[in-house]
Amino acid sequence: MGSSEHHPLHIFFFPFLAPGHMIPTVDMAKSFAEKGVKATIITTPLNAPFIFKAIGKSKTNGNGVHIQTIHFPSAEAGLPDACENLDSIPSPDLIEAFFFATALLQEQLEQLLLKQRPNCIVADFFFPWTADSAAKFGIPRLVFHGSGFFFLCASTCLKLYEPYKDVSSDSELFLVPNLPGEIKISRMELPPFVTSKEKTAFAKLLEEAKESEERSYGVVVNSFYELEKVYADHFRKVFGRKAWHIGPLSLCNKDAEEKAHRGKEACIDEHECLKWLEIKKPNSVVYVCFGSISMFSDSQLREIAIGLEASGQPFMWVVRKSKEDGVEWLPDGFEKRMKGKGLIIRGWAPQVLILEHEAIGAFVTHCGWNSTLEAVSAGVPMVTWPIAAEQFFNEKLVIEVLKIGVPVGAKKWSQLEVDSIRCDAVEEAVKRILTGEEAIDMKNKAQRLSHLAKQAVLEGGSSYSDLNALIGELSSLSL
Repeated sequence: MGSSEHHPLHIFFFPFLAPGHMIPTVDMAKSFAEKGVKATIITTPLNAPFIFKAIGKSKTNGNGVHIQTIHFPSAEAGLPDACENLDSIPSPDLIEAFFFATALLQEQLEQLLLKQRPNCIVADFFFPWTADSAAKFGIPRLVFHGSGFFFLCASTCLKLYEPYKDVSSDSELFLVPNLPGEIKISRMELPPFVTSKEKTAFAKLLEEAKESEERSYGVVVNSFYELEKVYADHFRKVFGRKAWHIGPLSLCNKDAEEKAHRGKEACIDEHECLKWLEIKKPNSVVYVCFGSISMFSDSQLREIAIGLEASGQPFMWVVRKSKEDGVEWLPDGFEKRMKGKGLIIRGWAPQVLILEHEAIGAFVTHCGWNSTLEAVSAGVPMVTWPIAAEQFFNEKLVIEVLKIGVPVGAKKWSQLEVDSIRCDAVEEAVKRILTGEEAIDMKNKAQRLSHLAKQAVLEGGSSYSDLNALIGELSSLSL
C-alpha cells in the first residue's frame, strides 16, 4: 500500500442500527483494517457492546477497528429509552419515529467529521443525509445497502420502468424489464410502499436514499463476482454505477471465537450446539432460522413444528421465544418426542458455525442477504421462505438463477403478518431439499459456489482484488 502504511487511510463506517446491517458492516471494517486502514465504526452507546464483541481481537499493522459513540435521540423522537436499534422497537407503530431519530444524528456526525477528518465515510443506504454531510467536508461517501447486485439491478429496473402498473391483479406475474434472466414477480411480492400511489414517509425516505446514492462516490457490495457476475456487470455497465464487490464479508472471521461472536450473545453455548451436531450424519440436519426481526404467530410456529416432525429429518430450529414464553406454541409433547431428533434454540444462535458444520444438509431461511450469503459460503442449499424487505428477489436469485434451493410457497410480502404456510408445504420442501437426485444436484452446485466464495477473498481473488483497488483509489484521492 506504499505510503499509506505510514499514513493509513481513515474510514468511518456508519451502519444502520439493526443487527442485519451492523454485523456485515463490522465484518467490512475488519476487512479494511486487515489491509492497514484505520477503521472507525460510528454507533450508539447501547449498540457499542454488541459491536465491540463482534470486533473481537481484530488488529492488523498496528491498526484495529475503533468504536465512536454518538447519542441516540430517543426522547426527541418520542421513543422509549433503550430503543437504539430496530430490533428493540416494542411496537411497529414506532418504526417511523425510529427513522426520524436516525436523521437527528446528522449534527453529531458532522462534529466528528470536522474533528477527525476521515478520508471516506461508508454509510448505510438508510442514511441518505450522510451524502450532504460528506459533501460539506469534501469527503467521499460510499453507500452500503446490505444486499447483492441482483437486487440492486432489480430495484433500479422497478424504479425506472414501474412494470407493476401494467398488471390487472396483485397476483399476476410480470417481467422485470431490462433485468437479465427473464425474472418475473408479482405486486404481492413487492413492498406496498413501492407499488402504492400514496407516498408514505418510508417511500419518501427511499426516494431520498436513491437520489443520495447517485450523488455519492460509489457503492460497496457484500458479494463476490462469480456469484452474480451478470448482475455486477449490468449494475456497472448498463446503469453506470461505480461499485466494488468485497464479499462474502463473513469470511473475514477466521476462528471459531470470531464466528461465534458475530451477533448477540448466543442463547445456547456454541459448544453444546456443535456437540449436538457431532453425532448427526453428514448433510442430514435441516437448520431453520428466520433472522433477527421476523415474527411468527404461535399458529404458524405450530405448523412449522408439525411439518418438521412429519419430514422425518433431524432439525435445529432457532425461534424468537424465551423459556418464559412456555411451550404452548408447540404441539403437545413435541419436545419429548423430538428429543435427540430436533434441537430448539430460543433466541440467538452462532449461525456461521452451524452452517459450516458437515452435519447441516439444508437451511430453511427468510432469504435475508446475510443468511443467503452465509449459506452460499458454507455450501448449504436452501428452502426459501421470504417475508419482507428484498427477500422475494433474493429467493428468485437462489431458485431461478443459482438453482440451489426450493421454495416453501410464500407469496405475500408482509412486514407484520407472515404469509401463512401449511405444515405439509414445510414437510414437502424439507424432503425435497434433502432427498433424491434433485437434492444431490443442488448440493453439488452449492458446494461449487462455496469453493468460489472462499477463493474470492484469497490473494488474487475477485473480492480481494476489488478491495485492494478501492483502497488504492481512496488513497489517491487523499494525496
